[in-house]
Amino acid sequence: MIKRFAGKTLGAAALVAGLALTSGAQAAWKGWNIHTPDYPVSEAMEYFISEVDKRTDGRVSGKVYHSAVLGSQEDAISQMQLGGIDFAEFNLGPLGPSVPEVNVVSLPFIFKDVEHMHRVMDGQVGQELGDAIAKAGIVALAWYDSGSRSFYTTKHPISTPADVKGMKFRVMNNELYVGMVEALGGNATPLAYSEVYQSLKTGVVDGAENNWPSYESSNHYEVAQYYSDTQHLILPEVLCVSQQAWDKLSDADKKVVREVAQESAKMQRELWAKREQKSREIVEKAGIQYNAIDDKKAFQDAMGPVYEDAVKKNPALKDLIDQIRSIE
Repeated sequence: MIKRFAGKTLGAAALVAGLALTSGAQAAWKGWNIHTPDYPVSEAMEYFISEVDKRTDGRVSGKVYHSAVLGSQEDAISQMQLGGIDFAEFNLGPLGPSVPEVNVVSLPFIFKDVEHMHRVMDGQVGQELGDAIAKAGIVALAWYDSGSRSFYTTKHPISTPADVKGMKFRVMNNELYVGMVEALGGNATPLAYSEVYQSLKTGVVDGAENNWPSYESSNHYEVAQYYSDTQHLILPEVLCVSQQAWDKLSDADKKVVREVAQESAKMQRELWAKREQKSREIVEKAGIQYNAIDDKKAFQDAMGPVYEDAVKKNPALKDLIDQIRSIE
């Protein structure tokens, strides 16, 4: 399905072609990454390709191109399907148009916490989502972590769904997240990320939602001092290889690539946890007020209409939802 966007990716394709011409005789893998070189994902991807190179005696080598220089994620997905990009790390959200099954991870409160997400993705559900991704011409190797998103507000903490009632929240422009806030009794306001700080400061919105590093690095904590650990959205990410690149590998090299990918996922999760802790320490030192939410059942129960609508549009989600909910 995503192939229909290929016409929009000529610029990225041209860049990829140019890189291929300068790569020399060796058939090196080109890796796409949206993040800056110092990001946890970036460090893990560098480890992945470097270690694969070593363990395959150079039969599989490559370079990671950071900061989305090979195009947007939409571009990169199309290019992987066409064989122009060999490996990448994607957030599962934008994969939804071509792999409807992965939309299950975008359902609010589908995961109990980050550790629950890891157990789910490292098990049968992760395998099924990987199989679905393979149908789009992309081989999933390992699941990375992008943390959890929680609510932060200018007025008061959020401990129960009732605390959201009547409040205006900035959300990403996605009907699932708009539905989430409305199901909790709030008013959802999609805004560009760059507009959030001023909107919080002036009262255009009463709150927003994001992870610890974003809350800290955006300085949103300066104008929204109440951080409530709802963890309503926990989006896994995937380290993957194009089917075309994968099919050229021997069985022995495929085994090496998978093993190193799993190692890189463990590394990335550890780096992400440290990054989160550092950001949390910074904002807590600045005086923000934090509250944990140990029992999220009331929030999960309020998502009934959101889930019903999602399953109605995509019946394949029902079994996946049931499986995820059954995992402790």
